[in-house]
Amino acid sequence: MIRRIAVAILAVGLLGLAGFLLLSWRRAIAPIERPARESFSAGSVAHGEALAAAGHCASCHTRPGGQSFAGGYGVNTPFGIIYGTNITPDPKTGIGTWSIEAFGRAVREGVARDGSHLFPAFPYNAYTKLTDDDLRALYAYLMTRQPVSATVPSNTVPFPLSVRALQEGWKVLFFRSVRYQNNPAKSDEWNRGAYLAEALSDCSGCHTPRNSLGAEKAGYAYAGAVVDGWIAPALDQANPSPLPWTQEDLFSFLRTGTSPLHGATGATMTPVIRDALALAVVPDSDVRAIAVYFADMDQAAARASGVDATVREALATSDLAVGQLYDADADLYASACFSCHYNAGRAPLRARPESNATAFAFILFPSHPVEFP
Repeated sequence: MIRRIAVAILAVGLLGLAGFLLLSWRRAIAPIERPARESFSAGSVAHGEALAAAGHCASCHTRPGGQSFAGGYGVNTPFGIIYGTNITPDPKTGIGTWSIEAFGRAVREGVARDGSHLFPAFPYNAYTKLTDDDLRALYAYLMTRQPVSATVPSNTVPFPLSVRALQEGWKVLFFRSVRYQNNPAKSDEWNRGAYLAEALSDCSGCHTPRNSLGAEKAGYAYAGAVVDGWIAPALDQANPSPLPWTQEDLFSFLRTGTSPLHGATGATMTPVIRDALALAVVPDSDVRAIAVYFADMDQAAARASGVDATVREALATSDLAVGQLYDADADLYASACFSCHYNAGRAPLRARPESNATAFAFILFPSHPVEFP
């Protein structure tokens, strides 16, 4: 009797495993000859360049000091380091043999040309919302880059999590293939900003907390998270800033990396701006649309009336450490914090060091998350 039960359990287990493997199977898409540069219109390539910049593709697919899009950048996850792949059109180490069908499936469904599942460190859960036109433009841009023969390090995800087929289970639980749908109650500019933030720039990827399986927590969009020891703050009404992030503040910050009322960028946000949104190929209108979207989420307009009083109070107390001789805390503040937080004039500084103060704080207190704007 016991033997029969054991055999039945084993049979059910094997059938379940076979069913899961069948569910996770994806066909390989045949390789193609690399498309000629002339097969893509100049307009499509230019549009793809702007999209790739706004989506900060180079940040995850370029190792420090390496060639653009040749891969090798390590993304730290709770499950190990996952390295950005080579997405230049090199036929052996890149995507030179990938058709638009293979490219689209990878971007929107997280499945490589050979049928293997991609780890969700590649944010296909956001890119699945891209339009067909934008997908084709990104393909045109990447396939017209200079091919680079470069292999990337092996991921450090341990067995059995390294088994690609298991990603199907993650997708069943957390992934839905959908396209962005406009909100008819909002303006065209707001919808453009929402599309860029949610489908292309993947802002929630850093600013939304994640569960134990690495998926964004449902119901906590933009509620803030810790990334590589730095706090990516909440972008909704829970944002801890004493001043609201107005449209103009957000536009200045996202475009230049600084805002007179909110300071300068730092940590992992720096390449998102310096190597992406600050680039000339990204139109002002797109950056402003993102600002409109998040200013609305933060309900900034409703809280703008108290800004002047708060700024006056901050300016009046920003020199508290001046003249406090032999005070160790005051000396530390004066040497490490004045450059960003002291204002000698009647208005906040318009230009500040990019990340010196936050970097210094991280060196002093490495075990505590440090907030970056």
